[in-house]
Amino acid sequence: MTDVWISAAGLCGATIIGSILGYFIKELPHKWNDTVLGYCAGIMLAASTIGLIVPAFEQTDLWWMVVLGVMGGALFLNVLDFIIPHLHTITGLDPEEHKTNSTLNHVLLFVMAIALHKLPEGMAAGVSMCSADGVTDWSVSIGIALQNIPEGMVIIAPLLVAGVSALRTFGISIAIGLLEVIGVFIGFGLGAVSETLLPVMLGFAGGAMLYVTSDEMIPETHTHGYQKQATYALLLGFMTLILLDRTFE
Repeated sequence: MTDVWISAAGLCGATIIGSILGYFIKELPHKWNDTVLGYCAGIMLAASTIGLIVPAFEQTDLWWMVVLGVMGGALFLNVLDFIIPHLHTITGLDPEEHKTNSTLNHVLLFVMAIALHKLPEGMAAGVSMCSADGVTDWSVSIGIALQNIPEGMVIIAPLLVAGVSALRTFGISIAIGLLEVIGVFIGFGLGAVSETLLPVMLGFAGGAMLYVTSDEMIPETHTHGYQKQATYALLLGFMTLILLDRTFE
């Protein structure tokens, strides 16, 4: 259980650290924004595959359960995408239009957008802490924590531009970090319920992360003419997590 607390504190702390840095770097040019986001996408790809989906297949001979879990995780976020209006300003970029956007405060939409990503990310880290052999896999938690720092940086500027005070903005960043903490404990609780269901939950978390990476992160890095830098940054992020995973084996 200590490892779960460490994971939760690390994810929340990384978001807060990134938010603090965001006060000093209030706005990133698209070139750097796309590069940073590409690096985060590479980390998410590695975390979802080597940290969640591959271990899921290793823990069961029922491969179809893992496949269903992966597709279920993607479908879950796909449904949330329709139910909960969200903005792509999570990356400091252009908003995505939804029919319900006009009925909600822009800042509220922004916070809901962050929540849409943070809760499943926390759940993925929590599920990854469950293991049939009792060995903790830190790759997913480390990967998400690494991408939380630049992500925390780019959520600050839109709030400040919208007129939210610095103190309230910091409070929002803490609340967003705590959402991830909640996700960690939800994911750990679900993964610990049954060893039989654990491969499905690992696949579910991996599918959710793959969906975010493919539907949100990668497309954004290819819309401003800096896709080459973003692609190499993605490869660097992918290799970073693989090397970290080998280090902590």
